[in-house]
Amino acid sequence: MSKTWRVYLSGEIHTDWREQIEAGTKAAGLPVSFAAPVTDHASSDACGAEILGPEENEFWFDNKGARVNAIRTSTLIKDADIVVVRFGDKYKQWNAAFDAGYAAALGKPIITLHDAELRHPLKEVDGAALAWAQEPSQVVRLLKYVIEGTL
Repeated sequence: MSKTWRVYLSGEIHTDWREQIEAGTKAAGLPVSFAAPVTDHASSDACGAEILGPEENEFWFDNKGARVNAIRTSTLIKDADIVVVRFGDKYKQWNAAFDAGYAAALGKPIITLHDAELRHPLKEVDGAALAWAQEPSQVVRLLKYVIEGTL
């Protein structure tokens, strides 16, 4: 019986890195299923107020949305076999750092994905990760090796 590996793709939402990893694993024929946070920024921000009622105070608007999103995120990270955390260069991804810390606390294997210029500010996150990749193609190769044991 073949295992289907569950990979959670956390972090930056403004580039196509997720699609590159998904396409690469599909092309390699790897038994992987992917999960991710809601990547529609506006929906992610507004979900709490849209579903549970409006908030005039920005703090409570954000807090309500964060809690609703945490239902999805915490469940999917708990269910993941591997967590890939992407840090982009345009925005501060505090949520990605939080996801990495949560995954580390759960003992989940973490692969970080970011450019070399972010090495220093992410040294603690990379310290908790089992691998640091700089390109989505490296993540695909890591998954291939971990799953099949082949280069």
